[in-house]
Amino acid sequence: MSISEDAASTRGERLVFGENLAPGKFVGLSFKNGLLNIVTLTLYRFWAKTEVRRRIWSGVSLNGEAFEYTGRGKELFLGFLLALVLVVLPLLIVVFTAQFLAPQLAFLIILPVYLVLFYLMGFGRFTAFRYLASRTHWRGVRFALTGSPWRYAWSYIGYMLLNVITLGWFAPAAQRRLAAPLWNGLRFGDREFKFDIDRARKVGLYGPFTVFWLGGVVSYFVFMGVAIALAGDMMPKTAREPSLAFIAFVYAALLAWAVVLSVLSAPYQAAILRTLAAGITLEDARFSFKVGWLEMAGLVLTNLALVTFTLGFLTPVMEARTAKFLIRRLRSEGEVDLAAARQAEQGPRMGEGLADAFGMATV
Repeated sequence: MSISEDAASTRGERLVFGENLAPGKFVGLSFKNGLLNIVTLTLYRFWAKTEVRRRIWSGVSLNGEAFEYTGRGKELFLGFLLALVLVVLPLLIVVFTAQFLAPQLAFLIILPVYLVLFYLMGFGRFTAFRYLASRTHWRGVRFALTGSPWRYAWSYIGYMLLNVITLGWFAPAAQRRLAAPLWNGLRFGDREFKFDIDRARKVGLYGPFTVFWLGGVVSYFVFMGVAIALAGDMMPKTAREPSLAFIAFVYAALLAWAVVLSVLSAPYQAAILRTLAAGITLEDARFSFKVGWLEMAGLVLTNLALVTFTLGFLTPVMEARTAKFLIRRLRSEGEVDLAAARQAEQGPRMGEGLADAFGMATV
């Protein structure tokens, strides 16, 4: 090897991820955000989400240097407001007008509206990812996402329709295909990520998905049968309204089913993390998640308990412990010349309006 080749090879860095997140330190922030959301009728959630992200990002490091989140609550609020006024409200007006003025034709009008909603959800997913990337910095260099949200939205609506037609069996393939344009378009400065879908396919999805799908169907009919049988005995014969005991039973049954679904979905969720990580590359770096279904089930169940029994107040704690869980299991092999990365272009001015308007989680 020549001297110049040896010098070039030493410019790369191995990627070592770390974290110093303490979920317990998010308890105070959780109750602060929860109370302010109540007082402001949930309008504070944009600033609450921003503060949670800022703390989580600063608790995650790469090669000993922390990430930085530079988004602002005002950006998220304005994005949501714009989406609400220009998209959501007009769609609602169309639906209600059709129902009242032409009920016999309502189905013909509402069906295209739902297709538009699917399209907008795809658009919102892309733009939310783009916003998160543009507000994430490391060593002062920001991430960026290239590509067309319009084209991504067409792919999204097509895959969602295939999901409906196949009763959900297209979902594993859709997960990979929808991830590809996001990761292929991701940049750290001018360093390009790639998504190799053939490498991703080496991690099987349909085995754990079959367990989840069949288990979900069987458990649904079992729970429904048991619930109907017991509900008949608990439902008062003379009272017009259900008793408190009956209402408590319904919620307990739903919670029990949610627990069963969480356990059944854990192998599939773990496989999703492994297959997506397997497909991602950054120059010579390859990524992987070392996560099994049992530990994933533990995370899902404890997160479900945290959110359910605190009425959502401890959602920031849940997000922090999830980030801690993922970073501890993220691995990388190979090297990247990060020092040569040049600054990416400025990102969008407003935040995840459509994603927030449709209630789509974006971390």
